[in-house]
Amino acid sequence: MPRELEDLPYARYLKAVEGPLEPEGDYECVRLSDADIDDVDLGHARFSESAFTSVAFNRGSMRYSRFSDVWVRNVRWVGTELADTSWQDAELIDGVLAGVDLGGSHLRRVRFEGCKFDSVNFRRAKLRDVSFVDCVLRHPDFGDAELTNVTFPGTMLQGLLLSRARLKKFDLRDAVGVGIADGIDALRGATISHSQLLDLAPDFARAIGIVVVDG
Repeated sequence: MPRELEDLPYARYLKAVEGPLEPEGDYECVRLSDADIDDVDLGHARFSESAFTSVAFNRGSMRYSRFSDVWVRNVRWVGTELADTSWQDAELIDGVLAGVDLGGSHLRRVRFEGCKFDSVNFRRAKLRDVSFVDCVLRHPDFGDAELTNVTFPGTMLQGLLLSRARLKKFDLRDAVGVGIADGIDALRGATISHSQLLDLAPDFARAIGIVVVDG
């Protein structure tokens, strides 16, 4: 189960953000809540032991920002640039990411739960020890990404793009649905269930040039 705000070891030290968020800002033990922020400029900012609740980021850029030991709940990111960001020991719960650029980002020990992803770019990203729990991912692009120990329990994957991705301990067995739009040959290093193998068999056949004709 995801933690609640009061479960965080640093919960009693959290303080509301004072003033506007600034690029290259260094934020420790802050809480940002109930805010609708347009065209944010937060490049190279650093957040540690902090919480975000009920926030909407519309467009803007947080490129090269770092998020360490953060708890994020009910946050909406729409068209926001998160390329080359760093995430470590983070929980993102019940969030929405639509048209977000996470290209070149580094995610380590990150848990997404109940989140909805729509056309999110993970190209060239490095994910290690990342879980997507009860999420929906529509057209996620993991092209050229490195994915190590990534799991998808209860998650629906639609239109997955994996071209030239490098997988290790990439476990799809507990996903509730897997649809691959491109890069099925990149599944080397993945673990799938028998039923998923049957579902993906036509895609595997097409990838190696097999024509299947009944009758």
